Amino acid sequence: MRRASDPMKAGQPLAAGARKLAVAALCAMMLASCAGDRPIFLPPEPPRRPNQLGVAGNALESATQREHQRLMAAFGGEYRAPAVKRMVDEIVAKLAETSPQPNGAYEVTLLNSPVVNAFALPNGRLYITRGLLALANDRAEAASVVAHEIAHVQARHAVERAELQQRSELVRRVVAQVLEDPLAGEAVQAHSRVSIATFSRQQELEADLIAVKAIAAAGFDPYGASRFLASLQRTTNHRAMLMGERPGARGLDILSTHPSTGERIQLTLATARQIAAPGLGQRDREGWLSALDGLSFGDDPREGAVRGRTYVNPSLGLSFTAPEGLALESTRDAVLGVGAQGAKAMRFDSVQLEANQTLESYVGAGWIEGVTPGPVERLTVNGLPAALTSGRGTDWHFRLAAIQSDQRTYRFIFAAKGSDQDLDRSFRSVVNSFRRLSPSEAANVRPLKLRTITAAASDTIASLAGQMASDDRALDQFLILNGLDRNSPVTPGQRYKVIAE
Repeated sequence: MRRASDPMKAGQPLAAGARKLAVAALCAMMLASCAGDRPIFLPPEPPRRPNQLGVAGNALESATQREHQRLMAAFGGEYRAPAVKRMVDEIVAKLAETSPQPNGAYEVTLLNSPVVNAFALPNGRLYITRGLLALANDRAEAASVVAHEIAHVQARHAVERAELQQRSELVRRVVAQVLEDPLAGEAVQAHSRVSIATFSRQQELEADLIAVKAIAAAGFDPYGASRFLASLQRTTNHRAMLMGERPGARGLDILSTHPSTGERIQLTLATARQIAAPGLGQRDREGWLSALDGLSFGDDPREGAVRGRTYVNPSLGLSFTAPEGLALESTRDAVLGVGAQGAKAMRFDSVQLEANQTLESYVGAGWIEGVTPGPVERLTVNGLPAALTSGRGTDWHFRLAAIQSDQRTYRFIFAAKGSDQDLDRSFRSVVNSFRRLSPSEAANVRPLKLRTITAAASDTIASLAGQMASDDRALDQFLILNGLDRNSPVTPGQRYKVIAE
């Protein structure tokens, strides 16, 4: 047990490590977010900013550079779209001209990702995914996103969160080490996580408020923020529906770092109404849609792409088709599928077998905790060696397949909650659909493109959606892309976005 005179000695390592801890906290929390060509990794030179954390300048620069590289790797690298980039840079310049902090330096990087999101680093680097660009319907909507991220930088939100987490970690370590009470330290940390989440939600709302005022001051339509957030909400609800969740079923999550999109829409709409009536301010729908024409849409085929219920990966030269009722989503490390309101799930990925390990020994090795695998079946799938097995947990039934192809081992994991008579049939259908692509098939897998079409007097939402590339939910996707509801009118002569091969 430490004596009463020891806390200062115990505190010395904490103080000595505070500088490193500050940088580590910044690395973990520096990102502020809202929501073709081969990726090119050419990071721009970071603009020099004042050292606001009190840590060594080179440490802060190293932290931001590492975070830049991490973002580039996680989101497909830089996406080259000169027309869109030029327009975004013009938006940044306009916002900077009318900003109360005119000395800020900002550099925008477009990311080659279909995910709808944007980020900001404390040194003024801004990141926008092409998925977000595709969702915006005019320059004012795009400006609201840029202004939101700039607001995070100007308000020092990431730095403040890093400082809050730093203090939280120091308090936890003091309680755990000085008072020799690890449980109390964990309780302090749990309370801090709630405080940080609440703080982050407040920051998001503050950034929204600043953004609406900023785009209005720059001459843009202040209602662009609420329109974009409404499209974001439609996207979120659509994805939830595809993944077997109830749209809007967010629940009470005190650890969520973002307020609900509905809350953000109400705030931005109320703020815009205080500034001007609808119809004032620049929107430039035509100019924005012209810049977007030809933008890559959805998954980059080089990383693997979902086309309806089929997954194709020309780089690996493979394809498979999911059974009916299973919605697929391609991620960086796996292809995921969900159906039946979350009662069915699938994962496809690759694994590295140990030296001299066979497919049979792998699938029979107890691959899910608490599940004992059954007998192993050896078979051939479209000329490729494969092994299958099954297992049962407390509430879930499982199927596993491992398939060998070109020195790689690919894995399907199926799971169904409760009794599911169709599990084995669905599982075997997707396994049997796994095949190698021919060179010509692989060469013909191209990215989808965003195109703009002009509505004729006879057009309806249904006729315009009918021009979308083959998709079993083309109408829903058309409405989301264009910020429309099912009963929205079509304006003759106006341009609309569609997805094309």
